[in-house]
Amino acid sequence: MSSMNPRLRILLLAVVVAAALTLLIWILSGKNQTKPVTPVALPPAGEPRDAPPAQPATPATTPDPALSPSPALEATATPTPTPSPAASPNATPAPAASPAPTMNFPTPYPRVSTPNNSSSSGGKLSVPVEGIRPEQLQDTYSAARSEGRVHNAIDIIAPRGTPVLAVADGTVVKLFNSKPGGITIYQLADDNRHVFYYAHLDRYADNLREGQRIQRGQTIAYVGDTGNAGAGNYHLHFSVSLISDPKRYWDGVNINPYPLMTQR
Repeated sequence: MSSMNPRLRILLLAVVVAAALTLLIWILSGKNQTKPVTPVALPPAGEPRDAPPAQPATPATTPDPALSPSPALEATATPTPTPSPAASPNATPAPAASPAPTMNFPTPYPRVSTPNNSSSSGGKLSVPVEGIRPEQLQDTYSAARSEGRVHNAIDIIAPRGTPVLAVADGTVVKLFNSKPGGITIYQLADDNRHVFYYAHLDRYADNLREGQRIQRGQTIAYVGDTGNAGAGNYHLHFSVSLISDPKRYWDGVNINPYPLMTQR
């Protein structure tokens, strides 16, 4: 080696070093070899990287005109109620809806006869004119009146001065003299929901006053022709109304009193 040409010596050393490096690289690459990894597509911009892949949107179905209901059917079709989900144990129950006004008395008044009430009927209300029987009544509730009005009451024909009787227990809330009704009485029933109106009276019973408790069959006034009844047209105009506020006794929903006096 000492007698070897210096240039040849350098070349041989370079070959040995290159071979050693090649062997070292081969050994290292064999130890660190891994399985190929499948590339994962990056999520769209603005979407978190750890979010699940977005599902493709389901295309909207275009309704078939032949299957679509006509406007006339839509207007008359009854909607199918959607069942409500099961209520949570901690959910607050919704308030119950207020019941619609009934056109009959919720509790019939007692069927009694009193000394003053010779015309007591088997219905929920007594006939309010002494001597008149239920079968003598005429249903004039829907009869037409002047200025396009509906009667909303019944007329009971009787001679002037015939006693007018309370149809049920209650309280006199107003004694009033009006142009159409003449001498009138407003009576509030004990249920605080019904008001009885007596009109065209000749006069009140002695000592009758507002706030007075009265009983079924008690004489409270006398038949007359005051107000717009017409001279000599003696009769009692009687009506019943359902109210929501006892203080507004004049503001209620009219109820036909005829069946309330004739029911058996």
